[in-house]
Amino acid sequence: MISEAPPFWWTKPGLRAWLLWPASFLYGRVARYRMNHGKRAAIPVPVVCVGNFTVGGAGKTPTAMALAKAAKEKGLKPGFLSRGYGGSLDVTTLVDPDRHRAVDVGDEPLLLAREATTVVCRRRVEGAKRLVAEGVDVIIMDDGFQSARLTVDYALIVVDSRRGIGNGHVVPGGPVRAPIRTQFRHASALMVVGSGSAADRLVRQAARMGKSVVIGALATHPEPDLAGRKVFAYAGIADPDKFFRTVEALGAVIAGKRVFGDHHHLSDDEIADLIADAAKQDALLVTTAKDLVRLTGHHGKAEELAHLSRVVTVEMTFDNPHAPGQILDAAAKVAKARMLAGGRD
Repeated sequence: MISEAPPFWWTKPGLRAWLLWPASFLYGRVARYRMNHGKRAAIPVPVVCVGNFTVGGAGKTPTAMALAKAAKEKGLKPGFLSRGYGGSLDVTTLVDPDRHRAVDVGDEPLLLAREATTVVCRRRVEGAKRLVAEGVDVIIMDDGFQSARLTVDYALIVVDSRRGIGNGHVVPGGPVRAPIRTQFRHASALMVVGSGSAADRLVRQAARMGKSVVIGALATHPEPDLAGRKVFAYAGIADPDKFFRTVEALGAVIAGKRVFGDHHHLSDDEIADLIADAAKQDALLVTTAKDLVRLTGHHGKAEELAHLSRVVTVEMTFDNPHAPGQILDAAAKVAKARMLAGGRD
């Protein structure tokens, strides 16, 4: 889903959520059947899926990038598989960050391609086979947990500790993609990002179901130092409030802010308004890496905004620094057993 999630998804269940409950029930039944009975193709390399229970961001992309770094430290060649949300290409594509634009392949794949071989394909099996042909040793799926197209050897489910699963209702009454118990059944581990309490119930449920729990946090790398600076912050991501909190935590003074839908490509008029509003406030434009990458490769107003904007990049860190390597080892062990058994799920 590319459009911005309804705000009532992230509050206590109210009238709108309950009125949509019949539709949510039907959606959940279909999603549960797909996850439990989908015919999954087997790929001859380990497959790690970084997913989440809900629609929207929870830190999947920086988690996937951290796993790729750990794979390279082990001497492996990792490859990312993405559906390419926000991109227009409908063919299997090996992403080239020097040639492709976000409008072609999506913003997240462009970020991933800076770290490792990346393929975008709306047909995940076809995309996985392309990665194998490129010689990768381990496939890291950025999202796709609920798709049930590929045999997954390790499914790491990322949850934001402040947002949790929102109102707990399944789409369209809430942000949950499939019944939580069903999703847990197919998960290998739960990863909680941050120090909030909204994921506590999920942690307890993971413990009851014998699932491991990994603790992570996002480390920020602003460029330049924003402490004491007056800024105009803009973001087109799933959880823009998280970005604004991060900017404030870095000591910046937010003189103005602008929110756009997730994966939104700015028009020339929107860009002109951003530049003008920041100039009125005599403020520095700041944004996310995802927003900035959507401006790259363009000319005119987009190029101007990219030049004027400063980015706050984030990196996923783990309480247990060995966790990424352990996840990869676990995936390799499952994949080896799977392939010795003839590739069956």
